[in-house]
Amino acid sequence: MSPIAQPPLPSFEVQITAPDIGRWLAGNTAVRGFTTRDSGVAGPHVALLAITHGNEIAGAIVLDRLLSTGLTPARGRLTFGFVNLGAYERFDPRQPTVSRFIDEDINRVWDTAVLNSARRSAELDRAREIRPLIDTVDVLFDLHSMLWPSDPLILCGTSPKGKRLALGAGVPALVVADHGHASGQRIIDYPRFAEATTPCAASLVEAGQHWQEATVDTMFASVSGLLRDLDLAALPQPERRTQRFAEVTTAVTASTSNFAFVQPYRGGEVIVRRNTLIALDGETEIRTPYDDCLLIMPSLRPSRGHTAVRLARFMPA
Repeated sequence: MSPIAQPPLPSFEVQITAPDIGRWLAGNTAVRGFTTRDSGVAGPHVALLAITHGNEIAGAIVLDRLLSTGLTPARGRLTFGFVNLGAYERFDPRQPTVSRFIDEDINRVWDTAVLNSARRSAELDRAREIRPLIDTVDVLFDLHSMLWPSDPLILCGTSPKGKRLALGAGVPALVVADHGHASGQRIIDYPRFAEATTPCAASLVEAGQHWQEATVDTMFASVSGLLRDLDLAALPQPERRTQRFAEVTTAVTASTSNFAFVQPYRGGEVIVRRNTLIALDGETEIRTPYDDCLLIMPSLRPSRGHTAVRLARFMPA
């Protein structure tokens, strides 16, 4: 089959405004950009993280709003963390895709061996700065958005405790168990949250497409659901929908620079028939491994070595 050309990068409209988070940078912890509010009552330490990627500004909007209201948990501690400050400072709505990170993706460095290594980068230095605080967190909720069109979802890793956390939040309506990326471990894959020997749990919210108001609304609803489920705060609640659960069976990593889908799929699409051709990676055909194959976050212009799409099947929740 002849190679398929990758689509040109479209012009993305930025419909929301990145907030000025300057007043939150000093924080009240040992980590710049992190603020903890303590109820004084026994309970879990919950962390809400935003701008893990510097151009995913919806999370900054949500944390800025929550901090501005003076939100304090009814029990335990609640930490609001702005992660990649350097990348966020570079965000320019005229070129919104270029400030995802400075040197490397900070959400691919949470392998203990990498964190303990001698390797240096802006993101690794920041991860090491954040790590001591993360080592005190019981529940972590990482707020993200997506470049390409997709239904919102929560990624819960592979642990049952991550799944319980995601289902407890109630929003978005799709919870996906996955193994992460070949290119490195996310913060939700950090051993404190991923290992079965600890009670700590983490999930990652993909609330919708970057730079859209609906994404902010979904993200706020997800945070509200989480805090309600943990009995930390009674924020305005959206109508709960029945959640569906899916497990990723295959993470397709682009092995060439010529990876291209046969059509511009949307995340959340279901390919009805097994063995349907969905992409070419150079001359290698990528086909669905089973009927009713769910496409998770297809990246319509994946770089070599990066995740192009995850293939999942629905399972009982």
